[in-house]
Amino acid sequence: MRTYAGHSSAAASNALYRRNLEKGQTGLSVAFDLPTQTGYDPDHVLARGEVGKVGVPISHIGDMRALFEQIPLDRMNTSMTINATAMWLLAMYQVAAEEQAQAAGEDPAAVVRALAGTTQNDIIKEYLSRGTYVFAPAPSLRLITDMVSYTVAEIPKWNPINVCSYHLQEAGATPVQEIAYAMSTAIAVLDAVRDAGQVPQERFGEVVARISFFVNAGVRFVEEMCKMRAFVQLWDELALERYGVTDATQRRFRYGVQVNSLGLTEAQPENNVQRIVLEMLAVTLSKDARARAVQLPAWNEALGLPRPWDQQWSLRMQQVLAFESDLLEYDDLFEGSAVVEAKVAELVAGARAEIARVQDLGGAVAAVESGYMKSALVSSHALRRQRIETGEDVVVGVNRFQSTEPNPLTADLDTAIQTVDAGVEAAAAQAVRAWREGRDADPVRRDRAA
Repeated sequence: MRTYAGHSSAAASNALYRRNLEKGQTGLSVAFDLPTQTGYDPDHVLARGEVGKVGVPISHIGDMRALFEQIPLDRMNTSMTINATAMWLLAMYQVAAEEQAQAAGEDPAAVVRALAGTTQNDIIKEYLSRGTYVFAPAPSLRLITDMVSYTVAEIPKWNPINVCSYHLQEAGATPVQEIAYAMSTAIAVLDAVRDAGQVPQERFGEVVARISFFVNAGVRFVEEMCKMRAFVQLWDELALERYGVTDATQRRFRYGVQVNSLGLTEAQPENNVQRIVLEMLAVTLSKDARARAVQLPAWNEALGLPRPWDQQWSLRMQQVLAFESDLLEYDDLFEGSAVVEAKVAELVAGARAEIARVQDLGGAVAAVESGYMKSALVSSHALRRQRIETGEDVVVGVNRFQSTEPNPLTADLDTAIQTVDAGVEAAAAQAVRAWREGRDADPVRRDRAA
């Protein structure tokens, strides 16, 4: 149970994490600001206006220490939403854990092997949706390959890549496209790791077992639930038939979910609460395709940065489902349903055809470089917008049922969302300059950083 969080500074984010953990959150999901995601320090000209806005700025090991102060990393499960710079952020996370072990008189190597969590590390979807890439697709894949090989050997509980279909749906993907392009990305990564020869063939099942997925769940409940069952089926087939993984536990489809943000509305934002609950149910009701980790957006994310209270509300939704309902007490509720089986078969067939099309183009990297996948998503998104604008797709409060009572939650917009203090950027820039000056005053540290 997570909430996606981070803002302003490492110290402020650390305080937020510790409060959330005290409220019953069972894992951390770290949001990094855009300069950190693209490799810029807070004092760089290209970082202006973005420092600490959509996540926490992390520039060096000192920031990483502050981010996780008094949070025992060997007992935590940490998801880090970081892609192009994932290798460097994981390295700092490992060092922070080693320092915690040394301070506690524990074996640093044992603590590192106990680290559990995920680095998102999916460059393909950065080219298709978010745009926070640094390197070209092929060199990026090389970095991912090296990181997968390293973690399998040294941090065996870590998920080195989170194949992200989440962002594909945000960019307009249909369920078939979401499944197909995520699977195509996983094929590209697994083929690259296999061909690099850094992991012995007899251990390749361990590589497959450490691939996780980050999936989107939209409000079309039945279709989204069937999509997850289709994901499970296709991943099991792929792992067995393409990579020869015979251990069923290593073929398990492991995924976390952030439910859909694209569908959250600024108009009548209170409606987002029921949207979020429905989307959470789509990835929890089917036991055979249930998410391993769920993080929920807040009702007001279409307006701005959620406050701690808004994040608590989203956490409580999960806790009510898990602890008050009887959902977790039963086997899969949809086993044997003709309706579900037919929809899953339809999605599987469509995804297989689209995966084959991508492979015919040379794989996911080639399909990105040629523009094929991007143009397909743009077309799907345009059709979605067209359906909303014509009223074919109803969005409550936006294109239908627009009359509303005054909303007490947004009566004062200045207090309805959290705002980042205007001085955050200047403070972060000054702090990183001071860190640099202190480092460079030591000839050994200066030369190592050069």
